[in-house]
Amino acid sequence: MEMDFFTAVDDLSTEEETGAGMMGFTGFDSACFYRYARIDWRHLLQSLRGDAEFARRTVEAFLRASVGAVPSGKQNSFAAHNPPSFLLAIVRSDGMGWSLANAFEKPVRPERDGGVVAPSVAALDDYWGRMCQVYGNSTHLATAALALDDDLPLKSLQGATVQTLDEWVGAVTGALASKEAKT
Repeated sequence: MEMDFFTAVDDLSTEEETGAGMMGFTGFDSACFYRYARIDWRHLLQSLRGDAEFARRTVEAFLRASVGAVPSGKQNSFAAHNPPSFLLAIVRSDGMGWSLANAFEKPVRPERDGGVVAPSVAALDDYWGRMCQVYGNSTHLATAALALDDDLPLKSLQGATVQTLDEWVGAVTGALASKEAKT
């Protein structure tokens, strides 16, 4: 945790009043977040009265919006407008979704002279590999991983990487189109 000392001057002060209108400290930190969302394709189709094209466009809009959504707190103070460093999307034919939050049950620590993004991605990738090994991946229609940095350590997800956001979104919507064609 870093501390930032600040002062604020009162613009409406009189000549008799001098000094800062307020002084204080505020703490700030850099963080690496894990977010998870699940879309139930069958229920979405049902809600949209079977309009598969509209449902695919809805999913595309949701994916693009979720990438652009960042927590809004303290943005004026710290301008933390950071896009995700890593995106993972899975399209399943059936079964429950897997939250990968337990990949971070043990805190991720930065390596010497390093940050937390690469070790976080490595922890997620390792956990994903263990989940697929134990529970199988026969229901996975598509897996797409997009890394902001091309040197992030991927082992289990290496074959699922795409290079752009458009490819990542396309992998999901394409799999949904093939899923719909099968049903």
